[in-house]
Amino acid sequence: MDIKWLKRYRLFCIGGSIILCVQVVLAFVFFSIQEYSVVEELSPNSLNRLRNVADYGIGDDEESSYNNVPSGSNHRNKLPPDKDNSASSNEYFNKALQHRHNNYKTDNLRVLGVDELGFVPPCDISGRECVSALHRAKTETCKQIIANISCLIKTNPPYPKRLPHQCPTNDVKQNKIIGCFRDGKEIKLLPGYKTSLIYTNSQENCMDLCLQSGFAYAGVEYGTECFCGNETPEWGLKLPDTFCDMQCPGNLSQMCGGHYTINVFKTGVSKFIAKTASEPSPNFKHNNIPPVRIVFLLTLNGRAVRQVYRLIKALFHRDHYFFIHVDARHDYMFRELSKIELTLSNVRLSRRRHSTIWGGASLLTTLMDAMSDLVQSSWDWDFVINLSESDFPIKSNDALVKFLTVNREHNFVKSHGREVQQFIQKQGLDKTFVECEARMWRVGEKELPKGIIWDGGSDWLALSRPFVDYLVAGDTLISGLSQFFKYTLLPAESFFHTVLRNSPFCETYIDNNLHVTNWKRWLGCKCQYRHVVDWCGCSPNVFRYDDWNRIKNTEKKQVYFARKFEPIINLSIIDTLEVWLYGEYPADFKNRMSYWQNLYHYDDVYPAPDESLLIVGNSLARVATKYLTTSHTTCQIRTLDKLLQVFTYHHKDKFKGFLIQYEVSFSNNSNKLLFESWCWPKLQGIIILNKDPINRLLNFIVSSDFDKKEQMSRNFIRLIGPYTEPVLIHQWAAGEHSFTVTFLWLNPYDELINVTSTNIEESALITFGKPTLPMPLSQGIWTVLLVYENVTMAYTQFLVTPLHTIRDTSIPASQMSIINKPQNYRQSFEDWTNVIKVFKNSIVLETKNKFIDRTKTKMTSWVDSLITSAYNILETCIVIPCKSLNDCGLKELVTCAETSWSSYSPDPKSDIKSINKESGTLNRY
Repeated sequence: MDIKWLKRYRLFCIGGSIILCVQVVLAFVFFSIQEYSVVEELSPNSLNRLRNVADYGIGDDEESSYNNVPSGSNHRNKLPPDKDNSASSNEYFNKALQHRHNNYKTDNLRVLGVDELGFVPPCDISGRECVSALHRAKTETCKQIIANISCLIKTNPPYPKRLPHQCPTNDVKQNKIIGCFRDGKEIKLLPGYKTSLIYTNSQENCMDLCLQSGFAYAGVEYGTECFCGNETPEWGLKLPDTFCDMQCPGNLSQMCGGHYTINVFKTGVSKFIAKTASEPSPNFKHNNIPPVRIVFLLTLNGRAVRQVYRLIKALFHRDHYFFIHVDARHDYMFRELSKIELTLSNVRLSRRRHSTIWGGASLLTTLMDAMSDLVQSSWDWDFVINLSESDFPIKSNDALVKFLTVNREHNFVKSHGREVQQFIQKQGLDKTFVECEARMWRVGEKELPKGIIWDGGSDWLALSRPFVDYLVAGDTLISGLSQFFKYTLLPAESFFHTVLRNSPFCETYIDNNLHVTNWKRWLGCKCQYRHVVDWCGCSPNVFRYDDWNRIKNTEKKQVYFARKFEPIINLSIIDTLEVWLYGEYPADFKNRMSYWQNLYHYDDVYPAPDESLLIVGNSLARVATKYLTTSHTTCQIRTLDKLLQVFTYHHKDKFKGFLIQYEVSFSNNSNKLLFESWCWPKLQGIIILNKDPINRLLNFIVSSDFDKKEQMSRNFIRLIGPYTEPVLIHQWAAGEHSFTVTFLWLNPYDELINVTSTNIEESALITFGKPTLPMPLSQGIWTVLLVYENVTMAYTQFLVTPLHTIRDTSIPASQMSIINKPQNYRQSFEDWTNVIKVFKNSIVLETKNKFIDRTKTKMTSWVDSLITSAYNILETCIVIPCKSLNDCGLKELVTCAETSWSSYSPDPKSDIKSINKESGTLNRY
């Protein structure tokens, strides 16, 4: 009977069994969730904050008002290299809980011993970040600094645990107990910020956390929860204190709210509202109000001297001042700007020079040193505005002066505009960094001083004289923060904001850095600073002519500067901006769209010159002087004396070649003559079969130093030495479908060294590839084949410059044998023999490969033959003609100043000329 019953209703039995199993599973999950939520219940915003802690940080000059960047993955910024975005949110959540319980991360490696370090550290070195930094640091001095600071921060931090908040707070009493209140399930009494302090929650800890974020009220609830807000709780929700009956895990003698009941306290600060800058009236006249005088604090790097001259011309007024700091590693910039210091009394160069690496603590030192010098100087000024060589004004000097005059004694800084706790984590303020070897090493965690509000954002500032006086004079707040920021990444992005929010000057805070910044985060957030910092960062893009409307649309906004500008990338936008501000140039204005930038000067010590550049430059100078002997002169050249300078030459936003300057001595005259030659890298990509889809190929070259942000190589001359990592750059127009191409890398001996493949999408793109090649690279001309469907469709070549001298000194034979040793290349590639054979039969290439005779004369001849295979000399000019050499035929040479291409050609847009007596500005031309 039972069996018949089961057979008849077997489907119902099976279904019932499945439902029962599902209910058991759901019950298990439900109780697990309930148990978990007792441990820590986070709001969606807080959970999202923990999950996405690695998504972004603040840029080096954050401009949230204008960048219009959506939140999420595209907002990624300053991501630590060890954070993996692919990690699950649960995994990261668990790590966050562990961090909150232990205060510091404990994912340590083995302890480093004396044998590995070479010295006795002050403590056991076991932290993961510190061990990694010590393994990567090169010098023992740097390793000792890393070890010492790591131990110091861990055992006895050299900054106070608590700092004073000195902002006037309308007589708000700190830590005042408001009482116990009823809290809602969905609508919270303090909705500003929520977190769970599972093991450490207490009334004091929650108040410190809310004060840190700038909230006026703090509240503890359900034992472990901490809430922050700015609005006064409704008194109708107040309850007897007995309703808040759950103990605080961080202090069992205190009560931390209850079930939907919350203890509320005042943190001691008022709700912060940044001041709004006043706008000068259309009929504004100074009358009895003296116009402000500005110090432009220029922090400069690189070699863009002519652009700096142009910037100074655009900003100059006899009532303003220029205080210039040049990076200690850039001799050329300092030497060239020293010339205008002698001619303009309101220009001064700092002699306290630092290596201002990206994100480095040295930038804050640089700014504070400069402000100290300015306060002690005899200059009478009202504001200091820091700028770099990449900045340019977008409003006139008169407009800037009027604006600052009506906002006298206010301070302009740009805040991050986000949740403070999120900013702290993503800016890395709670991480310890050590600067040495021109790098910021991440060595562990650190606690922030309590008792103050933390703020930060952009490191571009406009500070008033009274506030700068206060910064230089110093007090407990400033000295404590100065010590803290010595070991902090990007200190200039937080130090001034934090001081301002907690000082007597807090009511002068205006949330505006007067800048518009060209943020394109999908291009600019490529972790391009990993070579100088253990963190990922973003950098703004260079303005191009296509961005002109963005600048033009700021006309009604309170912004007076824009960044970034680089004339080697786009000169048109700078020209358009200058004409917009100051009027059109004359029709006969010379070299308006030309730009020259120095790459090498013989007087430079820092940075050390590129040896490949010296070899190429000297070789082309030798070839050019031989041409002078055979073509232009009947006199005998005695010697090529010296390669003096190398410039890149750009015209109408295009690279037009490079210039070499060199001295030559002739046999019939003791005077040395200076020549300049215009050269061009001639190894270009060549399309063999121009059919679909290869007809989409626009550019195909090998270079190095590819800038992913700007989608271009900064190695304009395409210098590649034996130890350079070459980059294959190819640009494609848009097409109808995607396809795959293969690249074959052949060394100068026609040996296949590497095979790479890449997929070309339908959209237009510039892409690059960096193959794995054995080092050192074989010297000579390499070939890269572009193969599609087993047919070579295009090829390009590049020269690996022979390295036979260092600073004009011959390399010893023992070292030359290392550079020229045969490479054991990989043999595991797919058989491409037929493809290579067909190519070689159809295209005859001269690679100038192996050289056997190592005598100096023949080595030089071999090098010159290689260089002339890769570079052309287009023209040569003489700088200053010498009448005594007219009979040599040199009078046929054009004078460099008469050419359009020479670095001696007139460049009035960048010339520092006389001061106009009426306007007080520099004459434009």
